[in-house]
Amino acid sequence: MISDIQQGAATRMGKSIEALKHEFSKIRTGRAHPSLLEQISVSYYGTESALSQVANIAVEDARTLTITPWEKGMVQAIEKAILKSDLGLNPSTNGMTIRIPLPPLTEERRRGLVKVVKHESENGRVSIRNIRRDANSEIKEALKEKMISEDEARAAEEKIQKLTDQYVKEVEKLLEAKEADLLSI
Repeated sequence: MISDIQQGAATRMGKSIEALKHEFSKIRTGRAHPSLLEQISVSYYGTESALSQVANIAVEDARTLTITPWEKGMVQAIEKAILKSDLGLNPSTNGMTIRIPLPPLTEERRRGLVKVVKHESENGRVSIRNIRRDANSEIKEALKEKMISEDEARAAEEKIQKLTDQYVKEVEKLLEAKEADLLSI
C-alpha cells in the first residue's frame, strides 16, 4: 500500500515536470521553434482547430518559421489567427507559404521572460509540494485506520520527502537552463 502511494506520487510529480517543460517550450528564446505557434487556433470550416492540424510548420532558419497550409483557402485564416495572437509576430505571405520572421529579443523583453519563467517554475514547485501533501495525508489516513505502523508511516513520509526534493531539484535545473537560454544573445 505504501509503495502504491509512493508510485502514485512519483507519477504525478513526473507529470508536473512534463507540464513545466511544456510551458517552458511556449516561451520564446529568440530562436525559431514550431512549438511557439502551438497555442494558435484557426477557424477551419467553422471549427476552431490547432494550427498544426491545418498546416505544416517548419523552421527555415534560426529566426524564421514557415507555414504551409494544406489548403490554399486557409492562408488568410492562418494569417489572421497569427496576427490576433498576442505573440507580436508579423507574418508575410508568398503564395502558399507564410513566413514569420522572429524579431530579436531586447534586453528588457529577455528580463521579462525570465520573470515569467521563474513564475512558471514556482508553480511547478507548488504543484510538487501539493502532491507531497496529498501523499502524506494518504499515509496518515492509513496510519489512523491501523493499516500501517507508525515506523512504516515515518519511513514512507521520509521517502516522499526525498522524492519531493528530487523533483524540486529537477525544476531548478530546468529553470537554470531556460534562464541561461533566454539571457544568451
